[in-house]
Amino acid sequence: MDVDEERLGQGIVSVQEVAFDRGGARRNQGRERSHVTHDIDIKALIRTVPDFPKPGVLFRDITTLLKQADGFHAVIERLGAAYRGRPIDKIAAIESRGFIIGAALAYRLNAGFVPIRKQGKLPAENFSHDYQLEYGNDRLELHTDGIQRGQHVLLVDDLIATGGTAEAALRLIGIAGGSVVGCAFVVDLPDLGGRERIEKLGYPVLALCQFPGH
Repeated sequence: MDVDEERLGQGIVSVQEVAFDRGGARRNQGRERSHVTHDIDIKALIRTVPDFPKPGVLFRDITTLLKQADGFHAVIERLGAAYRGRPIDKIAAIESRGFIIGAALAYRLNAGFVPIRKQGKLPAENFSHDYQLEYGNDRLELHTDGIQRGQHVLLVDDLIATGGTAEAALRLIGIAGGSVVGCAFVVDLPDLGGRERIEKLGYPVLALCQFPGH
């Protein structure tokens, strides 16, 4: 039994007073964390793994960022601040690391969450779009009831490289009748041209940090 429960049992405080005290403590903790995460260097918390998933590739691994509470919090707070006040009905996130960022951001912005998945992963009727990869073709899918016509949608993923996957996801949102507010990423690899590719299609892009090379 904690101190609040003991005081409550003795009739010293009411349930409302305990709830108020705990709510105030949580708000204070939130303000303190927001102050701390303002100074977090997100890029420095991302691990680079050479020759993964194939030789010559530098893999930007966000798991080292996500495992740090303040790092994860900083990502969601900065993306949330960028889109706060914008009319966003749905966050559409790309499988699979995009789900982690997208779901937390949807909660932060009080928006719905819609997964965009690889072929065969969605159980109900869906839209699909095939797209080209350097080593072949792939397909993304979106439930037909995931986005209603005219809803404002923010596309989210952990990283943008060549932009092929993001473009395919945007095509799906368009097929569903969604109106794209923007595209948000943690990492941009500008040397691969993905951001420029998406911006040429008319969609604004936000990335929290950049890495050179592949």
